[in-house]
Amino acid sequence: MNDNFIKNRQLLSIVELGGYPDFSKVYQKYQLQVEVTNSMRKAVKILKKMSPRIIVAEFNYQSDFRDRTSNLETLLAVLQKKQGVKLIVFYEKEFAHQFQRVTSRFDLPYTLTFPIDEAALSEMVKKCLEN
Repeated sequence: MNDNFIKNRQLLSIVELGGYPDFSKVYQKYQLQVEVTNSMRKAVKILKKMSPRIIVAEFNYQSDFRDRTSNLETLLAVLQKKQGVKLIVFYEKEFAHQFQRVTSRFDLPYTLTFPIDEAALSEMVKKCLEN
């Protein structure tokens, strides 16, 4: 495989809270090379070295943040400097109102609510690769 194919097939999965199935099977279906991390800090460090085609992250609402709503704002700030990276966000329905505060400031077309439907995720990954 050529390097360009590999570069365009990287996926960064940020699993901070988890509690949902491992979607490796979905990612492998599209021949994605998956890097997994369990914290936003580690994800930001990884993003300094790589530009994945897709990032999958959780929206974790945190009321104790003074200047942010969640973990996502840090990631979104980094992604503003990286073109072409698609972000898929998982979020809890009960936090939809807080999540809407983030989507009102950032264009996030790829979102899924828990419980995550594997077929819907697969279709979303496919769309991310096509666009």
